[in-house]
Amino acid sequence: MNTLAKLWTVEDVAEFLGVPVATLYQWRYHRTGPKGHKIGRHLRYMPEDVMSWLQEQE
Repeated sequence: MNTLAKLWTVEDVAEFLGVPVATLYQWRYHRTGPKGHKIGRHLRYMPEDVMSWLQEQE
């Protein structure tokens, strides 16, 4: 893991996956989307978690 990598915002992940932000929140509610982390009141994603989740979807 690269500890210096920038964490992705919900908007970053939505743009990367080509889905609406609301879809990410629905996936999080149903626990079906990529793993997100609460940092204070903010939701952030590790790029490697998003990539790993995406590969699992194939």
